This record gives sequence, C-alpha cells and structure tokens, in this order.
Amino acid sequence: MIKIEKLHKSYPIGKDSLHVLKGLDLHIKEGEFVSIMGSSGSGKSTLLNIVGLLDNHDSGKYYLNGQLIENLDEKKAAILRNKFLGFVFQSFNLIAYKTAVENVALPLYYQGMGRKERQIVAMQYLEKVGLTDWANHLPSELSGGQKQRVAIARALVTKPKVVLADEPTGALDSTTSESVMELLKEINREGMTVFVITHEEDIAEQTNRIVRLKDGIIISDEKTAQKINI
Repeated sequence: MIKIEKLHKSYPIGKDSLHVLKGLDLHIKEGEFVSIMGSSGSGKSTLLNIVGLLDNHDSGKYYLNGQLIENLDEKKAAILRNKFLGFVFQSFNLIAYKTAVENVALPLYYQGMGRKERQIVAMQYLEKVGLTDWANHLPSELSGGQKQRVAIARALVTKPKVVLADEPTGALDSTTSESVMELLKEINREGMTVFVITHEEDIAEQTNRIVRLKDGIIISDEKTAQKINI
C-alpha cells in the first residue's frame, strides 16, 4: 500500500540546508496498523507529509497503492488524497462555524456528492463514532475527545485506503486517548491501513508494528505483542 525506497528530503535554511530524511526504506502492506515513533526533529512529521502528499520528496521513490508518486501538481495531489487518504490531526482541524455533521460531510462535497446524500452518509459515520446526538453541535460545544471522533469520522467518510493520524491523542487525556485508540483499532480490524505518528510509547504499543526514527534514519522496525484480530 505504501512503499518507500531511498527517500531523501532536505529543507533550505538560509544558505545551508537541513537534511531531514536520509534514504528511508519503508514498506507498509494493506491492512497494517503501524506507528512511526521518534522525538521532535526525527523526521516523522516530514515523512507523514510526504506519505500524505502534502509535501514532495527530493529523491528516492514513493509508491501509493502501486502508483509511483512523482511530479504531482497540487490538483493531482488533491485528487489522490481525496481518493486514497484520510487525515486525523492532533489539533483536530475542524471548521469552527460548521456543525459536526457539516464537518464530516465536507470531503464528500469535494467529491461532488449531492447535499442530501452527503448528510445521510455523514450521519452514518457520526453514528459509527458514537456521536449521533452531537451532530448539530459546533466544535466549540464539543470536548476534545468528541472533536477527535468527529475528525476520525471525517477521515473515514470517503472510504480511504489509508488513515494517516498525526499525534491523534496528543491533545487528549489518557482515558480519552484510550477510546480514540480503540476506534482506530476497530477501523484497522475492518481492513483499513492505519499509519500513526506518535511520540508516546503507550500509544505506539497499541499498534501492530513500531517503526522508530532518529535523525532521519529508521533505527528499528518491529512487530509488537498486540494480538491481531482476524
């Protein structure tokens, strides 16, 4: 599903450049539940941005669902993102003036789905995350955990192949973090590939595979003791 070979990425800093990713090799199969761990500056967010087609790599190869990703303009990248990827962010990234159901329905609008059908599908996904009763509430009226559930419903509504979660529990307390991780596990059990960026060991331990980054290099890639439900 995600295949990366000899991936390099640098950013210019004044006259110099910062070499962030240094020849990464990573293969994530369809249906895996993988966490990418590393301290700040390890390159994990850069990796997520490249996998999520939010940034370009300098050299190496990146295949998404068997397709070589190269020389994409923003329009092509947006089409692929909408087709294959769902995003969950630490800061939720909900639109403040839209209700929960409107936030969830937004990706369907970009897919050209009619208003009535968008509403029906969005409500189905709010039900999936246990928030039917909060459908008409604004983000300001929701708790952190509820906002993250809305964000997960929004990520799932287009039926993506891969969910990319960037520190999905970073802004949540431990009990709420647990419920969000249970939701991601359930999504994974249904066959979706889930790719989590985290710096929290207890979160990573709940995935099936932990890839550790340090200074732009993979230093370990191990299966966890998690039982995979089939």
